[in-house]
Amino acid sequence: MTQHEESAGRNAGSELKVLTYNIHKGFTAGNIRFVLHQIREQIRAADVDVVFLQEIQGEHSGKKKRINNWPSSTQFEFLADQIWHHHAYGKNAIYQKGHHGNAILSKYPFVRWENLNVSSLRRASRSILHGVIDVPSMDKNVHVVCIHLDFVAHERQRQLQILNTRLKEHIPADEPLILAGDFNDWGEKVDQQLATDLELSETFKYLHGRHARTFPSWMPLIPVDRIYYRGLHLLECTCYKGRPWYRLSDHSPLYASFELNGDVTGR
Repeated sequence: MTQHEESAGRNAGSELKVLTYNIHKGFTAGNIRFVLHQIREQIRAADVDVVFLQEIQGEHSGKKKRINNWPSSTQFEFLADQIWHHHAYGKNAIYQKGHHGNAILSKYPFVRWENLNVSSLRRASRSILHGVIDVPSMDKNVHVVCIHLDFVAHERQRQLQILNTRLKEHIPADEPLILAGDFNDWGEKVDQQLATDLELSETFKYLHGRHARTFPSWMPLIPVDRIYYRGLHLLECTCYKGRPWYRLSDHSPLYASFELNGDVTGR
């Protein structure tokens, strides 16, 4: 029995399943092949409720003309089509031919959402995309935050300070929170700050004792992609490696599931 067959055997609606994935604008490493259609197939096969996406192309007039199977809609609408009826997109990196940023796809409706562009450069995609979703089987709304932090340490620290303020001022301590994305935390220095200031636990580290190595996808060595949480009961977390994932984006996706209305584990 596969992981997803096992999950399907549980009571419907008893879990909240999430995936975070830096899709590299739908291209393989080095922009050699356009693989957005294959990415869509694999994300759908993962059978999750909420998808946190980084480096998703909102628009690019040049690529649209040059690439035969470029979707007629935005990339997030193309990925969400008929599965995730609710989505939020943060347009962060803006240039002459288009823009890209982060997105959250959800099977549950958004109560509200807001994008905070924390980029220091116009062409950089660094943001905090904060949504609040209404999950019918829960007595409280769930906060979902998609993040993409900077490579540079001092910029990353500045962005974490903005994140800290945002979450403290806009999320009550008793409301569930999932914070996921590409943290670019090469030295693994973010954990202590998130644990101390925001009382967050990281899913893979909580279950396996270390962060998942997610980059580069063909030989994962660096743990930059994470799923942090609080106010939920964690069931499982896994990193999708090997075929077909390593032939898609340059990042490996991270999956986690939570029990709805279960006892809280971790923080």
